[in-house]
Amino acid sequence: MKNKHFIVASALMLSLGSFAQKDQIKAAEKALKNENPTEALASLGQAESLLGAATEAEKAQFYFVKGNAHKALAAKKAEVAKNLSAAAAAYQQVMAIEKASGKSKYSEDAKNALADSRNQLINAAIDAGNAKNNGLASDLLYAAYQADKTDLEKLYYAGNYATNAEQFDKALEYYGELKKLNYSGEGTNYYAKNSLNEQEEYFGNNAAAKTDRDTKVRLKLYSNPRDEKVPSKRGEIYKNIALILVQQKKPDEAKKALAEAKAANPDDTSIMLTEANLYLELNDQATYKKIAGELLAKSPNDADLVYNMGVIASKTNEAEAESYYKKAIEIDPKYINAYLNLAILKLDADKKFVDEMNKLGNSEKDNKRYEALKKQRNEMFTSTLPYLEKAYELDDKNVDVANTLLNVYGALEMMDKKKALKAKLGK
Repeated sequence: MKNKHFIVASALMLSLGSFAQKDQIKAAEKALKNENPTEALASLGQAESLLGAATEAEKAQFYFVKGNAHKALAAKKAEVAKNLSAAAAAYQQVMAIEKASGKSKYSEDAKNALADSRNQLINAAIDAGNAKNNGLASDLLYAAYQADKTDLEKLYYAGNYATNAEQFDKALEYYGELKKLNYSGEGTNYYAKNSLNEQEEYFGNNAAAKTDRDTKVRLKLYSNPRDEKVPSKRGEIYKNIALILVQQKKPDEAKKALAEAKAANPDDTSIMLTEANLYLELNDQATYKKIAGELLAKSPNDADLVYNMGVIASKTNEAEAESYYKKAIEIDPKYINAYLNLAILKLDADKKFVDEMNKLGNSEKDNKRYEALKKQRNEMFTSTLPYLEKAYELDDKNVDVANTLLNVYGALEMMDKKKALKAKLGK
């Protein structure tokens, strides 16, 4: 008899717990209607301890309300990253529970709310990135990736922002996951011009985006379809892994990471570029030159490759960098970045000239030195001018190039050209 009474009592306790849980979920829903998500979460917190005994329907309802409460808090700008992440996790729980139970009372709403939360995470990450809050941007993008693990691009950018924030352990974790998944990011972006406003719009980078774009072009809602090839990001991922390991004083691990990368992707020249960069960072000139030679032998007429070799060489050898940039221009006379980097190489000497000239006094010796430096400075500007003018010819919308060109014209006292360019710029 005692055992029977015990069983009845236990059943009664479970029943009472279920009623209490339902009341707390209802209280949370009421608090949300009254725009009080904090109170809603407090009610849900009381119900959570009884969740083990709840039905699948009650669990789905609990997590749906929890997701809504966190989403509402994020809308109030309260710990946006944390609350949107929690909302996304709760909505995923709803869908998982209902998928397992074969019921779908909340799944469709949860799916839509999850998509909206994810979009908010991405937009918040963009804002954080623009504000140079790299750590927050990384956290937001990682949360967006957690909400949709098919979107590896968000994990890639989370790694990049973590690197910029010098959160190297986190960056290595993200890059390691990308490496394990063999992510390259290579693909095609699809664009077309809206027939109503004549503005080009981005449709996406998958098969569905292409179908959507092509259909709207066929219906004459859009015109001028454009496909943009996206190069592989694999080399950059391995480069960042290697450079982080060098930063952490782990050069052997960095070399090992690159060796694995080359073995997995033997035809990826970007990985060899990364390797060349690594040995330059380690001041191993012999190995750097060996790899550089192999690269150029492999693709002697690849303007991008030759240009990137110039970027690497510019860290230690300006003359070598200059020869690479000139070679890139020889291969592709419209390679604007090569012209710009040549100009930058030349103009880097200006600070040295200005600093020394400003320190000189008025003695005869100082005056002679001043004139000699002035002549050298003018020669520097004269040698820079053709590259800047060509860069501006190739891209006359580039404000930085135009302003630099104005300064060079002024320094060389080419007032007619300066006046004409100012007029063109509306200054």
